[in-house]
Amino acid sequence: MKTQITFITVLFLSIFVLSSQNKPQEIIIIGTMHTVPKIVKNSYKPMLKFAKKYKPEAIYVESPMANDSISWEYLKNGWSNGYKTFYKLSDSLQKSFNFNEAKFNTTIHKHFKDMNDADLEYLINSFIYKRDNGNYEYYSYIKKYGIKGAQKPTRHEDGDLTYKLALSMNQKRVINIDDQQTNKEYHTAWDKCNKEGVKNGNNAANVKLNKKSYNSAIIPAIFRGLGTHTNKRKSLQQLHDMASFSYVVQDTEGCKEGRKYFDERNMRIAKNISNEVIKSKKQRNIVIIGAAHVIGLEKEFKENYPNFKVILMNDY
Repeated sequence: MKTQITFITVLFLSIFVLSSQNKPQEIIIIGTMHTVPKIVKNSYKPMLKFAKKYKPEAIYVESPMANDSISWEYLKNGWSNGYKTFYKLSDSLQKSFNFNEAKFNTTIHKHFKDMNDADLEYLINSFIYKRDNGNYEYYSYIKKYGIKGAQKPTRHEDGDLTYKLALSMNQKRVINIDDQQTNKEYHTAWDKCNKEGVKNGNNAANVKLNKKSYNSAIIPAIFRGLGTHTNKRKSLQQLHDMASFSYVVQDTEGCKEGRKYFDERNMRIAKNISNEVIKSKKQRNIVIIGAAHVIGLEKEFKENYPNFKVILMNDY
């Protein structure tokens, strides 16, 4: 009898393990509004509640990858003052900071509650040295607000969603997956498309779509539902159409170029995510990214990475 019970137990355990191994890795995509106005400062609270309930094993963020030298070559003199400042800090510390891998590993493996200011400062400098902007921002946030996070809304996805989620999941790092290698070309094409659209109806179509998107968000925003509304497929499609110039009534050279660069950026971001998910072998993954990218990323995953189970926030 004992032999039969043992056999049955082993059989069920084997089936359970095999089933877990064959289960596809999940990627949940949350589209964000980046910074929100003061009047809707609590918009990220429902999104944080959703993300905590999902309990991700890994959190992917819209920040440049440390080893993406092409993006950083642009960003060091690019559109973002924050990235320009960070690059200068990194460039300086790479020449002067006494980075020690063993010390870094020992420090980052401490419990958050056991990290003192000196530990946090060392980790912050280490991430600057490594040119890891996402985790530099994460540990700077911890040093400023503590391990419970900011009490008042920061009105930004990082402070109100990403970092609070990471702290609640006791995750020591977020994973950078952004790509800005052709952002200069994208913005140039945007200006070109805008100039071309003055007389052919394109700009009027863009204004109409933008107004429609804005008006549809007013009532949800009043009732703290802006995040859910933004992640509706219709809203995501509108944002995608505006960012990819798919709204145009007459395609022009500038609009085609802009669409090309936008699609290629989404393609590279999807590749970055896929590489990291495969490498990590984590089952439950969350991508937190600007809402205009969600439809493009979903398309890339369906076409090129069908082994993942990709779910949009509102479809979960």
